Amino acid sequence: KIIFAEASIDSNLNNFKVDDNIVSVDETTFFFQRDLRTGKLVNLPNLIATGDKTPFLPDRVAKSIPFSSAKLPEILNHFSLKPQTRDANTIGETIRGCERAAINGEQKFCATSLESFIDLSISKLGKQIQLLSIEFSKETKNPLFTISRGMQNMGEHELVCHKMEYPGAVFLCHALNKTGVYKVPLVGRDGTKANALAVCHKDTSGWNPKHMAF
Repeated sequence: KIIFAEASIDSNLNNFKVDDNIVSVDETTFFFQRDLRTGKLVNLPNLIATGDKTPFLPDRVAKSIPFSSAKLPEILNHFSLKPQTRDANTIGETIRGCERAAINGEQKFCATSLESFIDLSISKLGKQIQLLSIEFSKETKNPLFTISRGMQNMGEHELVCHKMEYPGAVFLCHALNKTGVYKVPLVGRDGTKANALAVCHKDTSGWNPKHMAF
């Protein structure tokens, strides 16, 4: 399975209060597995945010442009960007993220074209691949949802792919040992139904102790 999105669920079991019909729910990116329970109120602004629709560059074009921090000046010149600008810094951060060494138990790659995305995914998962992403019954601007019945355990053989900021689409995909994926049905405060994806990392011993999850 290839996962294109992750749900962010608040880990505080007493995270909401009702005051004059105003519901205040803290947002957080990380959560405990025990929080994936029916009736849990969650605040997911990232879930409803407008996604980055930047398309992949054609494979021929992507291969003609360097993708290395050592070639950053050449990359910036190709996209007519000046050094030290916000866009230039973002490109540098994306490339460095792709060049980061894999941690213990992790497999990772960055795809800069649709062809490379398909080829690299097949090399990791084989040809029997299921694509999973967030699903909505309708558009909504309200980030408050309640977890409903019917959560599904999608298994532990997956790639989780994050879209990175870059002039052409770049996906950083990685697989970590002892990682489970759940499809989580949600119902919004306005009646919107959604299926989110929650990723549970069951072994974080190889992570940087300064990671924001801690």
